[in-house]
Amino acid sequence: MIKLKNISKTFTTSSSKLVALNNVSLEVRKGEIYGVIGHSGAGKSTLIRCVNLLEKPDSGEVLINGVDLTNLSPKELRESRKRIGMIFQGFNLLKTATVFDNIAIPLKLTGVDKAEINKRVEKYLAIVGLENKHGAYPSQLSGGQKQRVAIARALAHEPEILLSDEATSALDPETTDAILELLLKINRELGITILLITHEMNVIQKVCDRLAVMENGVVVEEGSLLEIYASPKHETTKKFINSQFPNDLPKGLIQQERKVGEVITLSFVGEVTSQPILAALAKEFHVYPNILSGSIIQLKEHQYGRLIVNIQGDGEETAKAVAYLKDRNIQIEEVKGNDLEYCSI
Repeated sequence: MIKLKNISKTFTTSSSKLVALNNVSLEVRKGEIYGVIGHSGAGKSTLIRCVNLLEKPDSGEVLINGVDLTNLSPKELRESRKRIGMIFQGFNLLKTATVFDNIAIPLKLTGVDKAEINKRVEKYLAIVGLENKHGAYPSQLSGGQKQRVAIARALAHEPEILLSDEATSALDPETTDAILELLLKINRELGITILLITHEMNVIQKVCDRLAVMENGVVVEEGSLLEIYASPKHETTKKFINSQFPNDLPKGLIQQERKVGEVITLSFVGEVTSQPILAALAKEFHVYPNILSGSIIQLKEHQYGRLIVNIQGDGEETAKAVAYLKDRNIQIEEVKGNDLEYCSI
């Protein structure tokens, strides 16, 4: 569906050069929600703007359904862009136009007839849950409602692809969740492929099938949501995942607990999250597991959990207990020092 091959982009000023993208390649499959996450300056906004050529890459190919947009004439590019909708963090609504007109005007400019415009506006306002807001102005809407209008406007062109450029970053957590549910609905019911960028791991966690992690203009890690959570490789990826598990243990607790046993972290995915693993551990071996901290989060289709555990017992029994956990595909790391730094066991 979307294939970026060796995309590079450098912004040049009179005094400096900024390499925003450095030989980036990725593929978004038809019908999936693909996320790109990175900190500010990672290059993700430039990347998504290259997909519809709002930013033209210096080199590389931008393939949509096998067609390289960088080789199209201006007229051909305009036609191709009709199949690519885009929503932004800032909504970009016309302040003096009603909700109806904010959706209708772009359709008029592309030559859609009046009857079809009315039909589409009605249809997509209903999909985003704003069927009673035709005559409202942006100033009369909440932030979440404004974003819903922007989504309806993008959908009204009936695209195959929807690009989301930090679309939830300006919203509160509850409204963010509602917009993410709407994106899931659009993906499932309309079959629209969604490429989104964000700096928030909770956005990736809730809606994405696959993701890429960016840093300094390159993709440092890529894979399915489950793969990334189960076995992150790059330090940036690990930090994003760790951000969902705040460490609020009292100072000195790790050092205190280490005096009476091993302090380890357990990471687990899927069905094992609902199994009484630690109870079985205590029953099977002469060890006493003590949960110091932990939580379970819901990924799009799986559960992922992490616990910090003190296992008390002699060395041989503790080793058997750790092997038992590993046999059940639980990732285990030892807590180093007096804080929450980890190393693999």
